[in-house]
Amino acid sequence: MFARRRSVPHNLPAYANLPIRQIGIGPLGERMAVHVAGQLGIGRTPIICLAGYQRNMADFSDFVGNFHRQVGEDWPIVLVDLKGRGRSSDRADTSLYVSTVDAHDLRQLCAALVIDTAIFLGLSYGGQVVMALAAQQPTLIAGTMLIDSGPVSDPRGLVRLRNNLRDLEGTRSEAGLRAMLRRMLQADYPAVEEGLLDVLAGRTHFLEGKRVHPLFDPHLLKMLDPFEHDDVLVAQWPLYQALEHAPLMLMRTQLTEQLRRETFEEMMRRRRDADGFIIEGQGSPALLNTKDDVEPIAAFVRRIVRKKGRTRAAQESVTA
Repeated sequence: MFARRRSVPHNLPAYANLPIRQIGIGPLGERMAVHVAGQLGIGRTPIICLAGYQRNMADFSDFVGNFHRQVGEDWPIVLVDLKGRGRSSDRADTSLYVSTVDAHDLRQLCAALVIDTAIFLGLSYGGQVVMALAAQQPTLIAGTMLIDSGPVSDPRGLVRLRNNLRDLEGTRSEAGLRAMLRRMLQADYPAVEEGLLDVLAGRTHFLEGKRVHPLFDPHLLKMLDPFEHDDVLVAQWPLYQALEHAPLMLMRTQLTEQLRRETFEEMMRRRRDADGFIIEGQGSPALLNTKDDVEPIAAFVRRIVRKKGRTRAAQESVTA
């Protein structure tokens, strides 16, 4: 079984500042796209960023610059497209589009990049992959930051996502597509100017001729078909608890439909040591395009690295 090909133009504005390398992971022909900002190296703890369900590394475009301005340009940040998203290969076996398999891929990717521990930043589904990773290989995780991500998704958000993506299928004029995408995104970003809404739209779809193409495997959309608004999904609390060995930051956007407020509050209750923040005036995905939104993340990362440094120094003094 060979990887299915999905063509992504090389000149998309969404990827203008995100050059990638592709690494063979899993079955023959399947590759994962990775962008490394800063400098990977021995003793350096990178941040590995994973986007939402059908989304890709472009959602972290503004985060990279904002984070580097606060902590230094050489801090290693690794942006990853999970399989079936962005510039990574689609899966030949579509039944493997599950968080546990994505987590296994991520383990292989870290090994290929010679990363033995990292701080993970996961948006919605990306955070669920990190939880699965914690259950498989907890030593890989030095800390976790979850944004709009928990042990269960809000079915209302899944249904809305499916309906929006269905509406985008087919043919559109450029003006018609732009108007439709702006209308969809304004509910999540009511105070954002139209130019930024257009940028956000360009991270998941592009127009070729008069046909709209997704920057993800269309099978991911089919997997949303069974969900209904009133579904009662079972929370996977054991996966959430797999994160208990390392520092945790929980963030929720004010307008998200991906994570219910009561689920977020229960997550905070179960991890009273976790940092918790609300990002005002936004939905999913979080924009992470201002100093105020990124500052808590920078402080969290500094704290983890300082603690690791003290632990290493203590161990060296014992063995000296």
